[in-house]
Amino acid sequence: MKNTPVEYRSLLDALARCIANCEYCSDACLDEDDIKMMVPCIRLDRDCADICRLFSSYLSRNSPHAQHIIKECIEICQKCHDECAKHQHDHCQQCAKACQECLEACRAYQA
Repeated sequence: MKNTPVEYRSLLDALARCIANCEYCSDACLDEDDIKMMVPCIRLDRDCADICRLFSSYLSRNSPHAQHIIKECIEICQKCHDECAKHQHDHCQQCAKACQECLEACRAYQA
């Protein structure tokens, strides 16, 4: 029997929070004084939001390819977390937290 979205609601919620925080962080980074310093953060925010969105879609439709996407999702979330954690801006710290929660949810799903 196929899984239903209710069975992995916490994972879908973590993905949604990560997407929202990454999108917000990338936009907020554009308003920082030293925007050149924020370029890696912006790029990772965008990549992270996109891979989380893709994984969420694959997961929601029970795609057998979700198992491949989750690996990339974990890798990019980790990189985004590490980059955002370097910056003291509140939006970066919130994004790092959301990425960490998403990582934990993805790893729990894999187990």
